[in-house]
Amino acid sequence: MLRCRGCSGVRRWFTLATGLVECLCFTGAVFGFASLVFVLKTDGYFSDLCVNATEVNGTQVVDCSGQDEQFSLVFTLAAFMNNFLTLPSGFLFDRFGTTVARLLGICLYSCGALFVAFSSSALSILLFPALTFIAGGGIMMLMTNMQVGNLFGSHRSTIITLYSGAFDSSAVLFLIIKLLFESGVSLMVSFLILAACGFIHVLRTFLLLPKDKIPYPLPDDYTYGLTCSKKVLFNPEQTLPNNNIQEDKNTQEEMLYKDGSEGPDDEQIERSFRACVLSRFFLWHLVWLSVMQLRHYLFIGTLNPMLQRLTLGEPSLVSQYTNAFAITQLCGVLCAPWNGLIMDRHKGKPRAPGEREREADMRASVLSLFLTALQCVLFSVCASLPVLPLQYLTFVLQVLNRSFLYGGNAAFISVAFPPCHFGKLFGLVMALSAVFSLLQYPLFVLVKGFLGGEPLCVNIALTLLSLLAFIHPLCVFLHCRRLACQRAKTMDASPLSISVPLT
Repeated sequence: MLRCRGCSGVRRWFTLATGLVECLCFTGAVFGFASLVFVLKTDGYFSDLCVNATEVNGTQVVDCSGQDEQFSLVFTLAAFMNNFLTLPSGFLFDRFGTTVARLLGICLYSCGALFVAFSSSALSILLFPALTFIAGGGIMMLMTNMQVGNLFGSHRSTIITLYSGAFDSSAVLFLIIKLLFESGVSLMVSFLILAACGFIHVLRTFLLLPKDKIPYPLPDDYTYGLTCSKKVLFNPEQTLPNNNIQEDKNTQEEMLYKDGSEGPDDEQIERSFRACVLSRFFLWHLVWLSVMQLRHYLFIGTLNPMLQRLTLGEPSLVSQYTNAFAITQLCGVLCAPWNGLIMDRHKGKPRAPGEREREADMRASVLSLFLTALQCVLFSVCASLPVLPLQYLTFVLQVLNRSFLYGGNAAFISVAFPPCHFGKLFGLVMALSAVFSLLQYPLFVLVKGFLGGEPLCVNIALTLLSLLAFIHPLCVFLHCRRLACQRAKTMDASPLSISVPLT
């Protein structure tokens, strides 16, 4: 890493702004799939799966359920890979740093855009690798951008959730492509432009991000990127002024994470990572994320068929509601920082005697986790009611909840577990939740087949399943209350005697 005196302040803000634009315009485009489906159907993708059904009132009805199933499968696999690839990406990020992870992500994204550009109705099969690569590349760019929050100290959670909200809002990219398509711009031109933007991502990788990772807490003289004066290598071990303070920090971290996470050897780090994965916090956080994510994925993947059913197949109404859904996705970047502000609200306030900053972060996360679960239940209830105008409210609740969900997921992992394992833990929880989200496709087939296109029973079941998400904030709340009681009984003890184990 290179030290760059005199320009680090401006560079930090420029890094933040360009990272926000990158997340907003590229990373989560796959979740605007409903807009892209409208275009793909117009271009005849998978149209060979539409068959003539029986006549109704003298009119030949075309059955395109096979086409809908293929589009649902494309989205299911893309959404799965969006999450599952975070596992190898997290290990890659922790092991090789920012530059390697980003270059791989940019390569995947550009290849996916090229696949769509050169696909056609005769080559519809290219959508499977194309959307998968776009999803995987986007999540890798998001992961490397989240560390920018480390540059802003007390606003760390706010920045992380802001970027997660921009990830949600980037679903509007496919709406823009849809509008351009309706104006005469072909899919090939739009996706060739997306592929060409990879050059901009590469420039930002080398100019505005570190080669390795941004440490936390941030050293006072930390800088990164290309040098603007003399080159001086930055040594992470010089973060603290002397070895005694570093040793005290390691001792506290060992007590904080039971068996230590700052050990000098790989075996110690591996044991600490395993302890984090087997903790109740991680397991309930996985349940919290998985049940809500499945609800969102099924809603997005079945939005087009749902609108077809509620509008009785009226193309103008389907287009109108599809555009409304995509536009509300743009608001994700406005909603997500609210969650970060909730988690950062204790910053700057005096903590209770003996209370560590990480414990205060954990206590602040309870309200965020609870509100996210509550939003999901309300969203699921609205999505279950077959009332077309009500879907506007459903769209609003959906984007609000997704913003809280993914921002809160990253922020909670960053405060509840050792920073050196953020990439691996973030990747693992996303990968495991992705396996659970594969249930989306069999549920879609169940609705289309056995239930005859009526999703009410599945929606009710998913709403009840979403109630499991309330267990996680309750678990964290009870943990923080137990620590407060322990602290009250040991007010005269040394701060190092107050352990904060992961339960």
